[in-house]
Amino acid sequence: MQTDTAARPDSWQETLTLLLSARSLRMLLLGFSSGLPILLVFSTLSVWLIKAGVQRDVVTFFSWAGIAYGFKFVWSPLIDRIPLPVLAERLGHRRAWLLVSQLCIMAAILFTASTDPASSLVWTAVGAVAIGFTSATQDIIIDAYRIESAPPRMQAFLSATYVAGYRIAMLTAGAGALWFAAWMGAEETYNPAIWTSVYQVMAGFMLVGIAATLLSPEPDVAHDVATDKIVQLKLFLAFLAGVAGLIAMFNLFPDTPDSLGPFAKLAFNSARLITSLAVAGVVIWGLARTPLVPAAEARKSYVEPFTDFIDRYGKAAMVILALIGIYRIADIVMGAVANVFYLEMGFDIAQIATYSKFYGLVATIAGGFLGGILAGRLGVMRGLFIGALLAAASNLLFAYLATQGANVSLLIAVITADNLSAGFAVASFVAYLSALTSITFTATQYALFSSIMLLVPKALAGYSGSIVTATGYPGFFVFTALLGLPVLLLVYWAGKLAPIEDD
Repeated sequence: MQTDTAARPDSWQETLTLLLSARSLRMLLLGFSSGLPILLVFSTLSVWLIKAGVQRDVVTFFSWAGIAYGFKFVWSPLIDRIPLPVLAERLGHRRAWLLVSQLCIMAAILFTASTDPASSLVWTAVGAVAIGFTSATQDIIIDAYRIESAPPRMQAFLSATYVAGYRIAMLTAGAGALWFAAWMGAEETYNPAIWTSVYQVMAGFMLVGIAATLLSPEPDVAHDVATDKIVQLKLFLAFLAGVAGLIAMFNLFPDTPDSLGPFAKLAFNSARLITSLAVAGVVIWGLARTPLVPAAEARKSYVEPFTDFIDRYGKAAMVILALIGIYRIADIVMGAVANVFYLEMGFDIAQIATYSKFYGLVATIAGGFLGGILAGRLGVMRGLFIGALLAAASNLLFAYLATQGANVSLLIAVITADNLSAGFAVASFVAYLSALTSITFTATQYALFSSIMLLVPKALAGYSGSIVTATGYPGFFVFTALLGLPVLLLVYWAGKLAPIEDD
Protein backbone atom coordinates (compact mmCIF):
# COMPACT_ATOMS: atom_id res chain seq x y z
CA MET A 1 0.00 0.00 0.00
CA GLN A 2 1.34 3.41 -0.93
CA THR A 3 1.58 6.36 1.42
CA ASP A 4 2.42 9.92 0.57
CA THR A 5 2.75 11.77 3.87
CA ALA A 6 6.52 12.16 3.57
CA ALA A 7 6.15 13.15 -0.06
CA ARG A 8 4.06 16.26 0.57
CA PRO A 9 5.81 19.62 0.01
CA ASP A 10 6.91 21.45 3.15
CA SER A 11 6.05 24.97 1.99
CA TRP A 12 4.00 26.94 -0.51
CA GLN A 13 7.26 27.96 -2.21
CA GLU A 14 8.07 24.29 -2.84
CA THR A 15 4.52 23.78 -4.08
CA LEU A 16 4.98 26.59 -6.63
CA THR A 17 8.36 25.17 -7.68
CA LEU A 18 6.80 21.77 -8.37
CA LEU A 19 3.97 23.34 -10.37
CA LEU A 20 6.42 25.31 -12.56
CA SER A 21 8.94 22.51 -13.10
CA ALA A 22 9.84 21.29 -16.59
CA ARG A 23 7.98 18.03 -15.95
CA SER A 24 4.80 19.89 -15.04
CA LEU A 25 5.05 22.13 -18.12
CA ARG A 26 5.51 19.07 -20.36
CA MET A 27 2.34 17.62 -18.87
CA LEU A 28 0.56 20.90 -19.71
CA LEU A 29 1.32 20.33 -23.41
CA LEU A 30 0.55 16.61 -23.32
CA GLY A 31 -2.66 17.39 -21.45
CA PHE A 32 -3.57 19.69 -24.35
CA SER A 33 -2.97 16.85 -26.78
CA SER A 34 -5.12 14.54 -24.68
CA GLY A 35 -8.01 16.97 -24.28
CA LEU A 36 -8.30 18.14 -27.88
CA PRO A 37 -10.03 15.11 -29.48
CA ILE A 38 -12.65 14.43 -26.82
CA LEU A 39 -15.06 17.28 -27.62
CA LEU A 40 -14.75 16.47 -31.31
CA VAL A 41 -16.52 13.24 -30.38
CA PHE A 42 -18.91 14.66 -27.81
CA SER A 43 -20.26 18.21 -27.35
CA THR A 44 -18.87 19.96 -30.46
CA LEU A 45 -19.98 17.03 -32.57
CA SER A 46 -23.43 17.18 -30.94
CA VAL A 47 -23.84 20.81 -32.07
CA TRP A 48 -22.82 19.83 -35.60
CA LEU A 49 -25.36 16.98 -35.55
CA ILE A 50 -28.17 19.19 -34.23
CA LYS A 51 -27.47 21.75 -36.95
CA ALA A 52 -27.50 18.94 -39.52
CA GLY A 53 -31.01 17.99 -38.43
CA VAL A 54 -30.19 14.82 -36.48
CA GLN A 55 -32.75 14.01 -33.77
CA ARG A 56 -31.84 14.60 -30.10
CA ASP A 57 -32.10 10.94 -29.05
CA VAL A 58 -29.74 9.96 -31.88
CA VAL A 59 -27.33 12.76 -30.94
CA THR A 60 -26.96 11.51 -27.37
CA PHE A 61 -26.39 7.97 -28.67
CA PHE A 62 -23.28 9.40 -30.35
CA SER A 63 -21.72 9.57 -26.88
CA TRP A 64 -21.15 5.84 -27.39
CA ALA A 65 -18.59 6.78 -30.05
CA GLY A 66 -16.29 7.35 -27.09
CA ILE A 67 -16.95 3.89 -25.64
CA ALA A 68 -13.33 3.04 -26.51
CA TYR A 69 -12.35 5.07 -23.45
CA GLY A 70 -14.14 2.41 -21.42
CA PHE A 71 -12.26 -0.50 -23.01
CA LYS A 72 -8.70 0.83 -23.01
CA PHE A 73 -7.55 -2.03 -20.81
CA VAL A 74 -8.23 -4.49 -23.66
CA TRP A 75 -5.32 -3.27 -25.80
CA SER A 76 -3.18 -1.52 -23.16
CA PRO A 77 -1.14 -4.73 -22.53
CA LEU A 78 0.04 -4.51 -26.14
CA ILE A 79 1.33 -1.00 -25.49
CA ASP A 80 3.12 -2.18 -22.36
CA ARG A 81 4.60 -5.31 -23.92
CA ILE A 82 5.22 -4.62 -27.63
CA PRO A 83 7.83 -2.05 -28.75
CA LEU A 84 7.17 -0.42 -32.11
CA PRO A 85 9.74 -1.41 -34.74
CA VAL A 86 12.36 1.23 -35.61
CA LEU A 87 10.59 4.06 -33.76
CA ALA A 88 11.12 2.49 -30.32
CA GLU A 89 14.86 2.36 -30.95
CA ARG A 90 14.96 6.03 -31.95
CA LEU A 91 12.43 7.60 -29.58
CA GLY A 92 12.01 5.09 -26.78
CA HIS A 93 9.13 2.76 -25.96
CA ARG A 94 6.60 5.32 -24.65
CA ARG A 95 7.36 8.18 -27.06
CA ALA A 96 7.21 5.91 -30.11
CA TRP A 97 3.70 4.77 -29.23
CA LEU A 98 2.71 8.32 -28.36
CA LEU A 99 3.82 9.77 -31.69
CA VAL A 100 2.00 7.08 -33.70
CA SER A 101 -1.21 7.56 -31.73
CA GLN A 102 -1.12 11.33 -32.29
CA LEU A 103 -0.64 10.94 -36.03
CA CYS A 104 -3.58 8.53 -36.11
CA ILE A 105 -5.76 11.04 -34.23
CA MET A 106 -4.98 13.66 -36.86
CA ALA A 107 -5.96 11.24 -39.62
CA ALA A 108 -9.23 10.31 -37.84
CA ILE A 109 -10.22 13.97 -37.36
CA LEU A 110 -9.52 14.74 -41.02
CA PHE A 111 -11.61 11.73 -42.07
CA THR A 112 -14.53 12.95 -39.92
CA ALA A 113 -14.13 16.40 -41.46
CA SER A 114 -14.75 14.89 -44.89
CA THR A 115 -18.19 13.52 -43.93
CA ASP A 116 -21.63 15.15 -43.77
CA PRO A 117 -24.00 13.75 -41.09
CA ALA A 118 -27.01 15.18 -42.94
CA SER A 119 -26.43 12.76 -45.82
CA SER A 120 -23.94 10.15 -44.52
CA LEU A 121 -24.51 9.80 -40.78
CA VAL A 122 -22.91 6.34 -40.74
CA TRP A 123 -19.58 7.67 -42.02
CA THR A 124 -19.64 10.46 -39.48
CA ALA A 125 -20.18 7.80 -36.82
CA VAL A 126 -17.22 5.80 -38.18
CA GLY A 127 -15.03 8.89 -37.97
CA ALA A 128 -16.19 9.62 -34.42
CA VAL A 129 -15.40 6.05 -33.35
CA ALA A 130 -11.95 6.32 -34.96
CA ILE A 131 -11.26 9.55 -33.07
CA GLY A 132 -12.42 7.88 -29.86
CA PHE A 133 -10.23 4.80 -30.35
CA THR A 134 -7.06 6.66 -31.30
CA SER A 135 -7.61 9.25 -28.58
CA ALA A 136 -8.11 6.53 -25.97
CA THR A 137 -4.85 4.96 -27.13
CA GLN A 138 -3.04 8.27 -26.70
CA ASP A 139 -4.48 8.57 -23.20
CA ILE A 140 -3.10 5.15 -22.25
CA ILE A 141 0.40 6.28 -23.19
CA ILE A 142 0.23 9.77 -21.66
CA ASP A 143 -1.04 8.34 -18.37
CA ALA A 144 1.81 5.84 -18.30
CA TYR A 145 4.32 8.53 -19.30
CA ARG A 146 3.13 10.83 -16.48
CA ILE A 147 3.45 8.15 -13.81
CA GLU A 148 6.83 6.90 -15.05
CA SER A 149 8.42 10.32 -15.60
CA ALA A 150 8.16 11.68 -12.04
CA PRO A 151 8.30 10.43 -8.43
CA PRO A 152 5.09 10.00 -6.38
CA ARG A 153 5.58 13.37 -4.62
CA MET A 154 4.98 15.17 -7.95
CA GLN A 155 1.95 13.24 -9.20
CA ALA A 156 -0.69 15.54 -7.69
CA PHE A 157 1.01 18.57 -9.25
CA LEU A 158 1.43 16.86 -12.61
CA SER A 159 -2.29 16.09 -12.40
CA ALA A 160 -3.01 19.81 -11.91
CA THR A 161 -1.01 20.91 -14.97
CA TYR A 162 -2.34 17.98 -17.00
CA VAL A 163 -5.92 19.06 -16.21
CA ALA A 164 -5.04 22.66 -17.11
CA GLY A 165 -3.67 21.62 -20.52
CA TYR A 166 -6.60 19.27 -21.03
CA ARG A 167 -9.11 22.04 -20.38
CA ILE A 168 -7.30 24.56 -22.56
CA ALA A 169 -7.60 22.01 -25.35
CA MET A 170 -11.28 21.60 -24.57
CA LEU A 171 -11.66 25.37 -24.92
CA THR A 172 -9.93 25.11 -28.29
CA ALA A 173 -12.06 22.18 -29.52
CA GLY A 174 -15.20 23.47 -27.80
CA ALA A 175 -15.51 27.25 -27.66
CA GLY A 176 -12.85 27.76 -30.34
CA ALA A 177 -14.53 25.40 -32.75
CA LEU A 178 -17.98 26.89 -32.10
CA TRP A 179 -16.74 30.46 -32.39
CA PHE A 180 -15.09 29.60 -35.68
CA ALA A 181 -18.27 27.87 -36.90
CA ALA A 182 -20.43 30.86 -35.89
CA TRP A 183 -18.02 33.30 -37.56
CA MET A 184 -18.27 31.30 -40.78
CA GLY A 185 -22.06 31.47 -40.71
CA ALA A 186 -23.15 28.25 -39.01
CA GLU A 187 -25.95 30.12 -37.18
CA GLU A 188 -27.72 31.21 -40.36
CA THR A 189 -27.98 27.96 -42.28
CA TYR A 190 -26.53 24.48 -42.26
CA ASN A 191 -23.46 24.23 -44.49
CA PRO A 192 -21.33 21.09 -44.17
CA ALA A 193 -18.30 22.90 -45.63
CA ILE A 194 -18.18 25.06 -42.49
CA TRP A 195 -17.89 22.06 -40.21
CA THR A 196 -15.34 20.47 -42.53
CA SER A 197 -13.15 23.55 -42.09
CA VAL A 198 -13.67 23.50 -38.31
CA TYR A 199 -12.50 19.90 -37.98
CA GLN A 200 -9.56 20.44 -40.33
CA VAL A 201 -8.34 23.31 -38.13
CA MET A 202 -8.74 21.13 -35.04
CA ALA A 203 -6.63 18.43 -36.65
CA GLY A 204 -3.85 20.99 -37.07
CA PHE A 205 -3.82 21.70 -33.34
CA MET A 206 -2.64 18.12 -32.73
CA LEU A 207 0.79 19.42 -33.80
CA VAL A 208 1.11 20.80 -30.25
CA GLY A 209 1.09 17.27 -28.85
CA ILE A 210 3.42 15.98 -31.54
CA ALA A 211 5.93 18.74 -30.75
CA ALA A 212 5.70 17.94 -27.02
CA THR A 213 6.36 14.27 -27.74
CA LEU A 214 9.41 14.98 -29.87
CA LEU A 215 10.85 17.44 -27.32
CA SER A 216 10.20 15.31 -24.21
CA PRO A 217 12.68 12.79 -22.77
CA GLU A 218 11.84 9.09 -22.56
CA PRO A 219 11.08 8.03 -18.94
CA ASP A 220 14.02 6.33 -17.25
CA VAL A 221 12.10 3.11 -16.65
CA ALA A 222 13.03 -0.37 -17.86
CA HIS A 223 10.02 -1.92 -19.60
CA ASP A 224 9.48 -5.66 -19.51
CA VAL A 225 8.73 -5.96 -23.23
CA ALA A 226 8.38 -9.02 -25.40
CA THR A 227 11.60 -8.99 -27.41
CA ASP A 228 10.82 -11.99 -29.60
CA LYS A 229 9.19 -10.69 -32.81
CA ILE A 230 7.19 -13.91 -33.26
CA VAL A 231 5.85 -13.59 -29.71
CA GLN A 232 4.92 -9.95 -30.40
CA LEU A 233 3.04 -10.97 -33.52
CA LYS A 234 1.22 -13.75 -31.66
CA LEU A 235 0.16 -11.37 -28.88
CA PHE A 236 -1.14 -8.92 -31.45
CA LEU A 237 -3.06 -11.65 -33.30
CA ALA A 238 -4.54 -12.85 -30.00
CA PHE A 239 -5.73 -9.30 -29.33
CA LEU A 240 -7.31 -9.10 -32.81
CA ALA A 241 -9.00 -12.46 -32.25
CA GLY A 242 -10.40 -11.20 -28.95
CA VAL A 243 -11.71 -8.05 -30.65
CA ALA A 244 -13.27 -10.16 -33.40
CA GLY A 245 -14.99 -12.28 -30.74
CA LEU A 246 -16.27 -9.15 -29.01
CA ILE A 247 -17.66 -7.67 -32.24
CA ALA A 248 -19.22 -10.97 -33.30
CA MET A 249 -20.97 -11.48 -29.96
CA PHE A 250 -22.13 -7.87 -29.88
CA ASN A 251 -23.69 -8.24 -33.36
CA LEU A 252 -25.22 -11.65 -32.59
CA PHE A 253 -26.92 -10.32 -29.46
CA PRO A 254 -30.62 -9.49 -30.00
CA ASP A 255 -31.42 -5.87 -30.79
CA THR A 256 -32.68 -3.75 -27.93
CA PRO A 257 -36.50 -4.01 -27.79
CA ASP A 258 -38.13 -0.66 -28.54
CA SER A 259 -40.75 -1.31 -25.86
CA LEU A 260 -38.20 -1.04 -23.05
CA GLY A 261 -37.83 2.14 -21.02
CA PRO A 262 -34.47 3.97 -20.77
CA PHE A 263 -33.30 2.16 -17.62
CA ALA A 264 -34.38 -1.24 -18.93
CA LYS A 265 -32.51 -0.48 -22.17
CA LEU A 266 -29.44 0.41 -20.10
CA ALA A 267 -29.61 -2.93 -18.28
CA PHE A 268 -30.15 -4.82 -21.55
CA ASN A 269 -27.22 -3.18 -23.33
CA SER A 270 -25.00 -3.52 -20.25
CA ALA A 271 -25.64 -7.26 -20.40
CA ARG A 272 -24.80 -7.14 -24.10
CA LEU A 273 -21.45 -5.42 -23.44
CA ILE A 274 -20.54 -7.70 -20.52
CA THR A 275 -21.35 -10.81 -22.52
CA SER A 276 -19.31 -9.56 -25.48
CA LEU A 277 -16.34 -8.79 -23.23
CA ALA A 278 -16.61 -12.24 -21.67
CA VAL A 279 -16.49 -13.84 -25.12
CA ALA A 280 -13.38 -11.79 -25.97
CA GLY A 281 -11.74 -12.97 -22.76
CA VAL A 282 -12.63 -16.60 -23.49
CA VAL A 283 -11.13 -16.31 -26.99
CA ILE A 284 -7.83 -14.96 -25.64
CA TRP A 285 -7.82 -17.52 -22.81
CA GLY A 286 -8.46 -20.33 -25.27
CA LEU A 287 -5.65 -19.21 -27.58
CA ALA A 288 -3.29 -19.03 -24.61
CA ARG A 289 -3.90 -22.72 -24.00
CA THR A 290 -2.71 -23.61 -27.49
CA PRO A 291 0.74 -23.34 -29.13
CA LEU A 292 -0.52 -20.33 -31.09
CA VAL A 293 0.02 -17.96 -28.14
CA PRO A 294 2.62 -18.62 -25.42
CA ALA A 295 0.73 -19.03 -22.13
CA ALA A 296 3.47 -17.30 -20.13
CA GLU A 297 3.31 -14.19 -22.34
CA ALA A 298 -0.49 -14.06 -22.26
CA ARG A 299 -0.41 -14.38 -18.48
CA LYS A 300 2.19 -11.64 -18.12
CA SER A 301 0.28 -9.32 -20.47
CA TYR A 302 -3.33 -9.89 -19.42
CA VAL A 303 -3.37 -11.60 -16.01
CA GLU A 304 -0.48 -10.38 -13.87
CA PRO A 305 -1.44 -6.65 -14.02
CA PHE A 306 -4.79 -7.51 -12.46
CA THR A 307 -3.56 -10.06 -9.92
CA ASP A 308 -0.87 -7.60 -8.83
CA PHE A 309 -3.57 -5.06 -7.90
CA ILE A 310 -5.64 -7.67 -6.04
CA ASP A 311 -2.57 -8.91 -4.16
CA ARG A 312 -1.62 -5.37 -3.07
CA TYR A 313 -5.06 -4.28 -1.88
CA GLY A 314 -6.74 -7.52 -0.87
CA LYS A 315 -10.31 -7.14 0.41
CA ALA A 316 -10.26 -3.41 -0.29
CA ALA A 317 -9.73 -4.02 -4.02
CA MET A 318 -13.43 -4.42 -4.85
CA VAL A 319 -14.38 -1.29 -2.92
CA ILE A 320 -11.68 0.67 -4.76
CA LEU A 321 -12.86 -0.64 -8.13
CA ALA A 322 -16.48 0.25 -7.30
CA LEU A 323 -15.36 3.77 -6.35
CA ILE A 324 -13.41 4.13 -9.58
CA GLY A 325 -16.37 2.84 -11.57
CA ILE A 326 -18.84 5.49 -10.43
CA TYR A 327 -16.71 8.41 -9.21
CA ARG A 328 -17.43 10.62 -12.24
CA ILE A 329 -20.93 9.35 -13.00
CA ALA A 330 -22.72 12.59 -12.00
CA ASP A 331 -20.82 14.94 -14.32
CA ILE A 332 -20.40 12.50 -17.25
CA VAL A 333 -24.10 11.63 -17.48
CA MET A 334 -25.03 15.31 -17.19
CA GLY A 335 -22.38 16.38 -19.70
CA ALA A 336 -23.76 14.17 -22.48
CA VAL A 337 -26.85 16.35 -22.77
CA ALA A 338 -25.39 19.74 -21.77
CA ASN A 339 -25.07 21.33 -25.23
CA VAL A 340 -28.46 20.03 -26.31
CA PHE A 341 -29.88 21.55 -23.11
CA TYR A 342 -28.30 24.93 -23.85
CA LEU A 343 -29.68 24.98 -27.39
CA GLU A 344 -33.18 23.94 -26.33
CA MET A 345 -33.17 26.55 -23.55
CA GLY A 346 -32.72 29.22 -26.23
CA PHE A 347 -28.99 29.99 -26.05
CA ASP A 348 -27.26 30.34 -29.44
CA ILE A 349 -23.93 28.85 -30.55
CA ALA A 350 -21.93 32.01 -29.81
CA GLN A 351 -23.33 32.17 -26.27
CA ILE A 352 -22.55 28.50 -25.68
CA ALA A 353 -19.01 29.08 -26.89
CA THR A 354 -18.51 32.17 -24.72
CA TYR A 355 -20.21 31.17 -21.49
CA SER A 356 -20.06 27.39 -21.50
CA LYS A 357 -16.53 27.06 -22.83
CA PHE A 358 -14.60 30.23 -22.01
CA TYR A 359 -15.87 30.94 -18.50
CA GLY A 360 -15.96 27.19 -17.91
CA LEU A 361 -12.30 26.88 -18.89
CA VAL A 362 -11.14 29.48 -16.36
CA ALA A 363 -13.18 27.82 -13.61
CA THR A 364 -11.97 24.34 -14.52
CA ILE A 365 -8.30 25.32 -14.55
CA ALA A 366 -8.75 27.06 -11.20
CA GLY A 367 -10.52 23.99 -9.84
CA GLY A 368 -7.83 21.70 -11.27
CA PHE A 369 -5.01 23.61 -9.62
CA LEU A 370 -6.95 23.81 -6.37
CA GLY A 371 -7.67 20.07 -6.44
CA GLY A 372 -4.08 19.20 -7.29
CA ILE A 373 -2.64 21.49 -4.63
CA LEU A 374 -4.97 20.25 -1.90
CA ALA A 375 -4.36 16.63 -2.86
CA GLY A 376 -0.62 17.29 -2.74
CA ARG A 377 -0.65 19.20 0.56
CA LEU A 378 -3.56 17.74 2.54
CA GLY A 379 -3.92 14.24 1.12
CA VAL A 380 -5.55 12.54 -1.83
CA MET A 381 -8.56 11.07 -0.02
CA ARG A 382 -9.69 14.43 1.37
CA GLY A 383 -9.47 15.98 -2.09
CA LEU A 384 -11.35 13.02 -3.54
CA PHE A 385 -14.26 13.44 -1.11
CA ILE A 386 -14.57 17.20 -1.62
CA GLY A 387 -14.45 16.77 -5.40
CA ALA A 388 -17.23 14.17 -5.38
CA LEU A 389 -19.41 16.35 -3.15
CA LEU A 390 -18.97 19.44 -5.34
CA ALA A 391 -19.57 17.52 -8.59
CA ALA A 392 -22.92 16.16 -7.38
CA ALA A 393 -24.07 19.43 -5.81
CA SER A 394 -23.32 21.50 -8.92
CA ASN A 395 -25.84 19.46 -10.94
CA LEU A 396 -28.62 20.82 -8.71
CA LEU A 397 -27.77 24.27 -10.04
CA PHE A 398 -28.58 23.05 -13.56
CA ALA A 399 -31.95 21.84 -12.29
CA TYR A 400 -32.65 25.39 -11.11
CA LEU A 401 -31.39 26.88 -14.39
CA ALA A 402 -33.81 24.63 -16.28
CA THR A 403 -36.73 26.40 -14.57
CA GLN A 404 -35.51 29.94 -15.32
CA GLY A 405 -35.33 30.10 -19.11
CA ALA A 406 -32.48 31.66 -21.12
CA ASN A 407 -31.02 33.67 -18.21
CA VAL A 408 -27.46 34.55 -19.24
CA SER A 409 -26.27 35.74 -15.81
CA LEU A 410 -27.53 32.57 -14.17
CA LEU A 411 -25.97 30.48 -16.94
CA ILE A 412 -22.55 32.03 -16.26
CA ALA A 413 -22.86 31.41 -12.51
CA VAL A 414 -23.98 27.80 -12.94
CA ILE A 415 -21.31 26.99 -15.52
CA THR A 416 -18.59 28.56 -13.38
CA ALA A 417 -19.62 26.55 -10.32
CA ASP A 418 -19.96 23.33 -12.32
CA ASN A 419 -16.57 23.61 -14.00
CA LEU A 420 -14.81 24.63 -10.80
CA SER A 421 -16.10 21.47 -9.13
CA ALA A 422 -15.29 19.32 -12.18
CA GLY A 423 -11.69 20.57 -12.34
CA PHE A 424 -11.23 19.94 -8.63
CA ALA A 425 -12.69 16.42 -8.84
CA VAL A 426 -10.70 15.38 -11.92
CA ALA A 427 -7.32 16.56 -10.56
CA SER A 428 -7.90 14.77 -7.25
CA PHE A 429 -9.08 11.64 -9.05
CA VAL A 430 -6.09 11.51 -11.42
CA ALA A 431 -3.77 11.79 -8.42
CA TYR A 432 -5.69 8.95 -6.73
CA LEU A 433 -5.50 6.64 -9.75
CA SER A 434 -1.79 7.40 -10.17
CA ALA A 435 -1.16 6.44 -6.56
CA LEU A 436 -2.96 3.12 -7.05
CA THR A 437 -0.88 2.17 -10.10
CA SER A 438 2.10 -0.15 -9.89
CA ILE A 439 5.13 1.03 -11.87
CA THR A 440 5.58 -2.55 -13.10
CA PHE A 441 2.31 -2.51 -15.06
CA THR A 442 1.84 1.23 -15.56
CA ALA A 443 -0.10 1.44 -18.83
CA THR A 444 -2.24 -1.65 -18.27
CA GLN A 445 -3.29 -0.89 -14.70
CA TYR A 446 -4.00 2.79 -15.27
CA ALA A 447 -5.92 1.92 -18.44
CA LEU A 448 -7.97 -0.56 -16.41
CA PHE A 449 -8.74 2.08 -13.80
CA SER A 450 -9.65 4.78 -16.31
CA SER A 451 -11.69 2.31 -18.36
CA ILE A 452 -13.69 1.30 -15.30
CA MET A 453 -14.08 5.00 -14.51
CA LEU A 454 -15.83 5.65 -17.85
CA LEU A 455 -17.61 2.40 -18.68
CA VAL A 456 -20.74 2.70 -16.53
CA PRO A 457 -21.10 6.52 -16.82
CA LYS A 458 -20.69 6.45 -20.61
CA ALA A 459 -23.19 3.61 -20.96
CA LEU A 460 -25.76 5.52 -18.90
CA ALA A 461 -24.93 8.78 -20.71
CA GLY A 462 -26.09 7.22 -23.97
CA TYR A 463 -29.62 7.19 -22.55
CA SER A 464 -29.52 10.74 -21.19
CA GLY A 465 -31.68 12.03 -24.03
CA SER A 466 -34.31 9.35 -23.35
CA ILE A 467 -34.24 10.14 -19.63
CA VAL A 468 -34.74 13.85 -20.35
CA THR A 469 -37.72 12.96 -22.53
CA ALA A 470 -39.20 10.92 -19.69
CA THR A 471 -38.45 13.27 -16.76
CA GLY A 472 -37.82 16.74 -18.17
CA TYR A 473 -34.63 18.68 -17.61
CA PRO A 474 -35.16 19.59 -13.91
CA GLY A 475 -35.87 15.95 -12.99
CA PHE A 476 -32.92 14.77 -15.06
CA PHE A 477 -30.43 17.07 -13.31
CA VAL A 478 -31.74 16.11 -9.86
CA PHE A 479 -31.34 12.47 -10.87
CA THR A 480 -27.70 13.04 -11.89
CA ALA A 481 -27.02 14.78 -8.56
CA LEU A 482 -28.43 11.80 -6.65
CA LEU A 483 -26.10 9.52 -8.61
CA GLY A 484 -23.23 11.18 -6.73
CA LEU A 485 -24.39 10.16 -3.24
CA PRO A 486 -23.08 6.56 -3.37
CA VAL A 487 -19.73 7.98 -4.47
CA LEU A 488 -19.33 9.82 -1.16
CA LEU A 489 -19.95 6.62 0.79
CA LEU A 490 -17.40 4.72 -1.29
CA VAL A 491 -14.74 7.42 -0.85
CA TYR A 492 -15.19 7.22 2.92
CA TRP A 493 -15.15 3.40 2.89
CA ALA A 494 -12.10 3.17 0.61
CA GLY A 495 -10.31 5.72 2.78
CA LYS A 496 -10.84 3.53 5.81
CA LEU A 497 -9.86 0.25 4.13
CA ALA A 498 -6.99 1.46 1.93
CA PRO A 499 -5.88 5.04 2.67
CA ILE A 500 -3.48 6.52 0.16
CA GLU A 501 -1.91 8.60 2.90
CA ASP A 502 -1.29 8.17 6.63
CA ASP A 503 -2.82 11.07 8.54
